[in-house]
Amino acid sequence: MFYELDRKGGGGYEKKGPKTPIKQTVREGLKELKNEIRNWTNEVKESIEFDPLASLPLPGEVDTQWTFNEHTNFDDWVVSSDSDHNEGYSTCSLGLSPTGKGLFTGNLSTQLVKDGKVKRAGYCNMKSIRPMKSFKRDSFHDWSCYTHLVLRVRGDGRSYLLNLGAAGYFDVNWHDQFHFALFTRGGPHWQISKIPFSKFYLTSKGRIQDMQEPVPLKRITSFGITAGDKINGPFRLEIDYVGLEFDPSHTEISAYEQYRTPYFYAGY
Repeated sequence: MFYELDRKGGGGYEKKGPKTPIKQTVREGLKELKNEIRNWTNEVKESIEFDPLASLPLPGEVDTQWTFNEHTNFDDWVVSSDSDHNEGYSTCSLGLSPTGKGLFTGNLSTQLVKDGKVKRAGYCNMKSIRPMKSFKRDSFHDWSCYTHLVLRVRGDGRSYLLNLGAAGYFDVNWHDQFHFALFTRGGPHWQISKIPFSKFYLTSKGRIQDMQEPVPLKRITSFGITAGDKINGPFRLEIDYVGLEFDPSHTEISAYEQYRTPYFYAGY
């Protein structure tokens, strides 16, 4: 009742694999030590040579965060659906399209698994892995200098959900995410969607929170796209790039009213 047992928000403990012998663990750790020291050295050099003025974005220019082409390492993305967790029959994949761009495609099914537990089904998701520092330390994407998320996509007319992970250190923030809808036109033409970060709304475990807050752009842990519009059938979303843009004319911090719930006033 007072803390989370599972970072993935499941119904039980996180499943741990079989124990590895100590000798094998030490041997594998020594192999990784050189790479980790090299990564740590590069991090120190970058921090010394870092020029804050040179890193400021130029207004109107899109700084690409992820580009999808033949050189993309798709191991940096996690693709999952309800069927992977025995909660449905949807399937999906992420790979190259015939035009050499990223292709998030699959089949959405809202059919329920007859186990007496699952009440809703029909989702597919792609998600970037969390950035890491040397020695397996957690890191974040720092997007505090930007105001908009920019995507160049070619869709099928369906709507998708954009997800920004903002997992914090404490367990109460493990499942914090910010969402906004991506509407695609369909047809043969590409579209550029420019979405202010101020429009993203806060959820925890899929539930929209009464106490909304601005996106913590200094500690973004992941970016993802979800197909889950409750329409059975195939879906197809072609992705060229995901980028960031700074618009000095956009001064809105949050598009949503900052409510104070009755629980907040308890005791005052």
